[in-house]
Amino acid sequence: MQTPLTAIDAARRIRDGQLSSVDLVGDCLARIEATDAQIGAWVHLDRDHALAQAQELDAIRRAGRPLGALHGVPVGLKDIIDTIDYPAERGSPAFAGRRPDADSAVAERLREAGAVILGKTVTTELAFLHPSETRNPHDLSRTPGGSSSGSAAAVAAGHVPLAIGTQTNGSVIRPAAFCGIFGFKPTRGVISRRGILQTSETLDQAGVFARTLEDAAFLSDTIAGYDPRDGSSYPRPRPKMFEGARADVPVEPVFAWFDLPFNDRLDPDARAGLEEVLDALGGRVERLPVSDNLSALVEVQRIIHEYEICQHLSETFDTHWEQISPTLKPVVERGRKIGADQHREALEVMTSAIAYFDGFFKDFDAVITPACAGEAPAFESGTGDPVFCTIWTLLGLPALTLPLLSGEHGLPVGVQLVGAAEEDDRLMRTAHWLINELDASDA
Repeated sequence: MQTPLTAIDAARRIRDGQLSSVDLVGDCLARIEATDAQIGAWVHLDRDHALAQAQELDAIRRAGRPLGALHGVPVGLKDIIDTIDYPAERGSPAFAGRRPDADSAVAERLREAGAVILGKTVTTELAFLHPSETRNPHDLSRTPGGSSSGSAAAVAAGHVPLAIGTQTNGSVIRPAAFCGIFGFKPTRGVISRRGILQTSETLDQAGVFARTLEDAAFLSDTIAGYDPRDGSSYPRPRPKMFEGARADVPVEPVFAWFDLPFNDRLDPDARAGLEEVLDALGGRVERLPVSDNLSALVEVQRIIHEYEICQHLSETFDTHWEQISPTLKPVVERGRKIGADQHREALEVMTSAIAYFDGFFKDFDAVITPACAGEAPAFESGTGDPVFCTIWTLLGLPALTLPLLSGEHGLPVGVQLVGAAEEDDRLMRTAHWLINELDASDA
């Protein structure tokens, strides 16, 4: 098998008649067959159905009918995202055999774009804490991260060029960082969450995985859009993320680095790598002290998340308690003790912090911050610490992890950039500049 194509290259070749969707999908299925017994990225996969989608899309192209932006390109979806043609069991025996009766908004947009929904990727239990059986393709003894474990692993292993996950704390950025790929969570409200398991109405957000910055931006544009059936979706134009990923900056960007108290959780090699990046940027980075109010947002996120998952999944926890993992049960018990007043106060603090950062990005193009504590930890120790993503997810800001570093054992370590709300294109443009700048400094 050849080196996997990028999604953009694959779509172009299919459009130009240089490649068939059947051949591309067949190549992906061959990669899965060769390696997924060890990795475990996929939970629902139907070879015949995937090839039938590809055959239909090839017939559409041959007939000269309109082609979508991702025509014939295979995509993996996290198994909390509903599709009418696959189960959505949400990583839990409580939902074993569940078959959605409608597509999610994300699946609708992918079909409109001509993508092949190849199958469903593994999620941790209810997209939360309890690890799945998925392994990191770079080292099978390590976790790929969570909760979007299978989506990150599938892209890193070359099973698919693109996959979709979700993030309520660190579930896109951290797995992408551990697996050495690009992970992007757009501004809250850019992508509709309709048809995705709701664990937190406030915090749940969709995100994407890809092997290139441009692919991540292109997929995000494809699945973005207003949806009045999602309370977080906003009725305004979306940032053009692909244009941003290909654009040159008008002036060299300025970055902020926060000396957060949990930075002491960084592994020494990750800290050293980040310092090298900051040194390479020199005067383009301003190191900022951190107020107690900013640090306290980690606890604010916990209160909102735990309170809301207990509200949204109350019936599941009540009727399937014996099927809930020992990892999740103590969190549910703690969440049920959080009162409505405490939850409301946490939402007020979040709103105040969002207002602060609305002004912050007038002076900075992006915050540069760790994506994870270091290399992926051992499989047995869980999916890794999400704390470096917590604040930015709470605020709903666009966040992007870049596979720029490696750790002591040669495994990937991501660097995270965070941008201004609804300026995802600007964040992509800044990331494009940063990658080129660091490449030039290494030459």
